[in-house]
Amino acid sequence: MIHQPPAGARDLLPLEVAQKSWINDQLQLVFQRWGYQRIVTSTLEWLDTLTAGGAIDPKTVIQLQNGIERSLGLRPELTASIARAAVTRMAGNTYPQRLCYRANIFRHPPAGYYGKQLEFYQAGVELLFVGGVLADTEILLLIIDSLERLGLTGWNLVLGEVSLTRSLLNLFPPSLRKEIRNCIVYLDRLKLENIPFASGELKQLALEIFDLRGYPEQVLERVAQLPLDVAGKESVEHLKSLLNKHLGKIHPQELPLILDLSLLQPFDYYTGIVFQIVQARGSQLRVLGQGGRYDQLLELYHPQQKAAPGIGFSLNIEELHLSLLETGKLPQTTPPTDWLVIPQDDQAEAAAFIYAQTLREESENLVRVEVDLTRREEAKIREYARTCRISRLAWVPGEGTPIIEMVS
Repeated sequence: MIHQPPAGARDLLPLEVAQKSWINDQLQLVFQRWGYQRIVTSTLEWLDTLTAGGAIDPKTVIQLQNGIERSLGLRPELTASIARAAVTRMAGNTYPQRLCYRANIFRHPPAGYYGKQLEFYQAGVELLFVGGVLADTEILLLIIDSLERLGLTGWNLVLGEVSLTRSLLNLFPPSLRKEIRNCIVYLDRLKLENIPFASGELKQLALEIFDLRGYPEQVLERVAQLPLDVAGKESVEHLKSLLNKHLGKIHPQELPLILDLSLLQPFDYYTGIVFQIVQARGSQLRVLGQGGRYDQLLELYHPQQKAAPGIGFSLNIEELHLSLLETGKLPQTTPPTDWLVIPQDDQAEAAAFIYAQTLREESENLVRVEVDLTRREEAKIREYARTCRISRLAWVPGEGTPIIEMVS
């Protein structure tokens, strides 16, 4: 029906736009203070780019047909597009590259979820061509700084380690690993319990991995009892360094941090730490953001397949908006107009537009100026000005100086 948007799409009205713009402005200010520069990538990409070598399920991509052999799609996230741009069009830049963005993304909802939201808004950063614990530390501290700038409370940082979890999954037969991983990703314990394991010991190990979450010290102590390979042991040492030697010393207060080694992201290009920012509101759990390290992604787009490290995060503007609505920190009204310029007769119409433009240009700051187009009675004009919180009127005659009136 032409009077309604498509199922899963929605309009943003002026007040919601103003509120979400405020959130974005606060985040971009923090990103820039940390030295990140904004990048804008194409909304449309080749499907091959968007699926990141198979790490992103093509079913999540809204695909477009334009009569060519290769398929196009709307981006379901920003990391793949930024990785492509970084290793092709920005290859000569000084490393590391600190990039930030604010953009919309599009995703097909899962099967059976007709009408579920298709378009989302995100703000985030990518730190490219630098690896190691210091880069991981910067990204986590930047998340914390961003949330504190917004004035959010009651959130938790849930931290996982993909390489460690994958080391544990390697203990299972190859035929079961993908199914076990999917159960972990979607927190489906019932399905995990019904997988036909060859032995009770393997089933118990799978359930133990599923439940590896809690206070970092306790979780790492439990992990130490598991049969880790060399890569797994290195991941544990990396986590200890990140949590104890860096975050623990740099941040002045104890962080609301949960170590969750069952945490895996649906997009399967992560190679190191992964994380989510979650906030509980009663029985509802909001995912405010997510991210992680991806040290094998950039080589997919590099012309010579050169590998390079990367790490980043995205913050979900819709979820941040819902959380901040409860705090009263968001703008409660749209910005008011500063001036209403009223031509007093037919001969004054051109002069009114000229005077309005003079008002707009006389200050370096934004001055909002409307021209009255209705030729209403003076009482109606003043009523309109009070309703719209317009502070000043300029009555422009056909000849002579405009008369300025403060609205009371």
